[in-house]
Amino acid sequence: MEKEVVKRVKRYIILTAAAVIYAAAISLFLDPNNIAPGGVTGISILVNRFTAIPTGTINLLINIPIVVLGLWKFGWRFIFSTMYELALITVFINAFASRGAVTDDLLIASVIGGALIGVALALVFRAGATTGGIDIVVKVVRTKRRHIKTNILFLVFDSMVILASWIVFRDLTVAFYAGIAVVTDSIVMDKILYGSDEAKLTYIISSKPAQVKQRIFDELDITATIITARGAYTNEPKELLMVVTRKQMYPRLEEIVKDEDTSAFMIVSSASEIFGEGYKDITGDKV
Repeated sequence: MEKEVVKRVKRYIILTAAAVIYAAAISLFLDPNNIAPGGVTGISILVNRFTAIPTGTINLLINIPIVVLGLWKFGWRFIFSTMYELALITVFINAFASRGAVTDDLLIASVIGGALIGVALALVFRAGATTGGIDIVVKVVRTKRRHIKTNILFLVFDSMVILASWIVFRDLTVAFYAGIAVVTDSIVMDKILYGSDEAKLTYIISSKPAQVKQRIFDELDITATIITARGAYTNEPKELLMVVTRKQMYPRLEEIVKDEDTSAFMIVSSASEIFGEGYKDITGDKV
């Protein structure tokens, strides 16, 4: 029990630090320079220009129906930490707003702001939460349309916000730098989350395969392969789950299995290269 408490405390310390980093990116670099970095936060920056409502508060208001949707689809286990993160982000964005921009150089602001968002999102995702907004919308869409790639959905949403920023500010330059912020955010986040191509190949034999499988879908946003097996001693049929994860994501997979079935049997090995969605393109040329 004590170990579980320590783990939860560490998790929420990480989420708090991520909220501070995320808010600093918005209030000290992007928002004061009219750079709308996609997603709900970008929409909030645009709406702020037409109202007297602070950007952080707008971000919270837009996220309320989205969080309710996430609660309906994924339950309290997934949403509670997201609500915590969202509340902190709102408070810190509004608190930092009075300090003004650290720099008025659009290139510096977009690169540093985008990089800080990437760091914050990577920390949040590693902790098993989200910042709300488009993250939840994408998860909901992919429960019904799993053939659509996650990165494509994010690209569509972010592009719409960047286009809207061009219209609102009537300035192609700030829209261009918003695009730079989004690209920087994506590169930094992917590097922290995924690192190199090395991955973990895990075989899971559990008495609760359905529960484990569903949590892998919902919380890791990856799939698994079900292999029909039979116990040599008991001669009973079993479902063996084969799961491939980035090495940075493996601890979360292990935690899910332990939470659901402490008697589960796991075989873990390293995979040097993985081809397919979320990994390398099998049709691409080797470098």
